[in-house]
Amino acid sequence: MSYAAPVKDMLFVLKELAGIDAVAQLPGFEDAGFDTAQAVLDESAKFCGEVLAPLNVDGDRNPSSWKDGEVTATPGFKEAFRQF
Repeated sequence: MSYAAPVKDMLFVLKELAGIDAVAQLPGFEDAGFDTAQAVLDESAKFCGEVLAPLNVDGDRNPSSWKDGEVTATPGFKEAFRQF
């Protein structure tokens, strides 16, 4: 299964609708500008597409379970989220 996060759309919303450039001018938010947001979204999209999305089929076939107060996760999810 492949997944491509809509990074371009997210960046449009941040820049044109949310005014991220104005936010980055506030005290304490100087590093929260468009370039930082783009870098974070690009890396997040890469992680989701390369690490998380391929696990969805396994998760559908062998879902996590709850028994006697203990959760057993689908194989691969624990390791994937450790990378996060």
